[in-house]
Amino acid sequence: MMKNKNPFFDGYATAYAAIPFDKIKNEHYIPAFEEGFRLLREEVDKIAGNPEKPTFENTIVALERSGAFLRHVSGAFFGIFGAVTDDEKMAIAQTISPKMSESQHYIFLNKPLFKRVKEVYRNMDSPDLSVEDTRLLENTYKGFIDSGAGLKEKERKMYKKISTELSLLSLDFDNNVLKEENRFELLLTNKKELSGLPSDIQRTAASAAKERGQKGWLFTLSAPSYVPFMRYADNRELRKKMYLAKMTVGSQDNDFDNKEIVRKIVNKRLEIARLLGFTNYASYVLKDKMAKDRKQVYRLLRQLLKYYKPLAENEYKTLCEFASGQEKDEVFVLMPWDWNYYAEKLKKRQFNVNDEMTRPYFELERVKKEIFGLAADLYGLTFEENPKIPVYHKDVTVYNVLDSDKSMLGILYTDFFSRDTKQSGAWMSDVKGQYVDDQNIDHRPCVMISMNFQRPVKEQPSLLTYSEVKTFLHEFGHALHGLLSKCKYESMSGTNVKHDFVELPSQIMENWLDEQAFPDRIGVHFKTGKKIPEKLVKNIIEASDFNVGYACCRQVSFGLLDMAWHTLESPFDGSIERFEKKAWKKASILPEVNNTIMSCSFGHLFSGGYAAGYYGYKWAEVLDADAFSLFKKNGIFDKRTARSFRENILSKGDSEDPNVLFQKFRGRKPSIKALLQRNGIRS
Repeated sequence: MMKNKNPFFDGYATAYAAIPFDKIKNEHYIPAFEEGFRLLREEVDKIAGNPEKPTFENTIVALERSGAFLRHVSGAFFGIFGAVTDDEKMAIAQTISPKMSESQHYIFLNKPLFKRVKEVYRNMDSPDLSVEDTRLLENTYKGFIDSGAGLKEKERKMYKKISTELSLLSLDFDNNVLKEENRFELLLTNKKELSGLPSDIQRTAASAAKERGQKGWLFTLSAPSYVPFMRYADNRELRKKMYLAKMTVGSQDNDFDNKEIVRKIVNKRLEIARLLGFTNYASYVLKDKMAKDRKQVYRLLRQLLKYYKPLAENEYKTLCEFASGQEKDEVFVLMPWDWNYYAEKLKKRQFNVNDEMTRPYFELERVKKEIFGLAADLYGLTFEENPKIPVYHKDVTVYNVLDSDKSMLGILYTDFFSRDTKQSGAWMSDVKGQYVDDQNIDHRPCVMISMNFQRPVKEQPSLLTYSEVKTFLHEFGHALHGLLSKCKYESMSGTNVKHDFVELPSQIMENWLDEQAFPDRIGVHFKTGKKIPEKLVKNIIEASDFNVGYACCRQVSFGLLDMAWHTLESPFDGSIERFEKKAWKKASILPEVNNTIMSCSFGHLFSGGYAAGYYGYKWAEVLDADAFSLFKKNGIFDKRTARSFRENILSKGDSEDPNVLFQKFRGRKPSIKALLQRNGIRS
């Protein structure tokens, strides 16, 4: 292919140099990646072979700036990969991933280059280096050490081989999960089987069936379909069928089985850790996190269980009694496929509210407008739709994000609806990172938020539940972290921070929905135009702590499972199911179900970069509760507090130690007291 026919080689003749997704075809990626790899090697060779004395500028900064073309291509491909994952893109990823690993090895296992980096690192006490410069130098040196630069030749080759294999295994894991989830369908043709399901959900299911050329009501394992089905479907056997389908994804002994992949991944991670001098993978990962070591992780998880498990056990007992009364069965055993169903009924009885009651008041377009408005109130931002910027799918809308002085902050892509080619869940990704170049030009970021909300149907627009609005706020918080970045170096800008810190900017945004003023502003009935009733808002907020003990224990159980897999000190070749159930037993509340395995579809651990880091959600929850308590003290729309949060957290990326950044904002070290207080628990 001629370079001038590939949009990656033409330069981006688009507004703000946005990626020309409308011109990029799958066939363009591999040639562009190959050119990126070539240019990177050329740049690295030049740095490594520089005859001049190694300095911070000619070695560390030069290395930071290298690979710019490859980052552009990689951002365009992997930035949208989870949102439009067709077979052709998956094949491209399979081809490119080992080469991406190879390019990293070309840097980090380069002896002459490491020699130069090490020499600069040994003389790092230069008065010319700023705090951010010093952190870049430290990160660069640690990056080399963590990637095997200090190993002997035999071990270096082994490290290279294992890390390449791991990148491919993670891709295979994701591919299997996506295909297995897409393969499952629950097609109902008897209207009686829809009992309990709200009319909105029924209409969406009918529309889904029609789109696939079927008659009836189609339910899948995607969140907009699965979650309401498990909450509202009266038919217990169908709920069980859906639950078992979800909890056996990747473990059904078929072409998409992930059990052997899980074993290989945990064992190869252990090999990597041992090569680098650690007894387990968690120790290797945690040394540079806020938690520092596994003792601190387990300390947090034990502390949470101390406060929340007694509460969760009482919640389970209460729900069992309620369900038994509903079923008029004294020996009724509440199973996992019953929890959300009866919990929703009990919440409705106690607070006169459930998620579906909130849906008519949260029309997506209005919610989006008001969430943008919250960013305007707090940070002075403006969001202007820009239809001239190319998109990768017709569902996507693009916005110019402007600061209070109308200067350009970045580009935001929003991708809200579920589809077959999109992975489940919700996420934010960097399409282009922020950095300041050698001419002092601030290159602003492009970020994407992707969710799996219900599509509009003929009768109505896309409507969100209260919990889906929280999901929107969460991912929007990540987007703000990227958009408000003011860092010198791209590798440390935006969300490129420690995993136990990255969820603070996202989780703190959820807090506004639990304060009367914001849902009161955001909620308007999509048909009548009437504001959400004050009593309903009050009930929603009062119900926000409903079953909070169970919710916490569930998250702790995932953290325990993650730590169990990554504190292994000998290779694993046993039953994944038995290992999993033993790992999270201390936090388990519901009865265990035989032949179900979560690990085989747990993308956070085996493909999403949260290995030995899942505890970070709870760690960051402590941070977000403590940080938001300052907003509550000063006023939830207080601009001074917001400015401090922006200056000390959102704009800083990884330019300083996150513990230091948090203390600059809060004035002290974080405390769990605010989280306990928020959940109504006495410490």
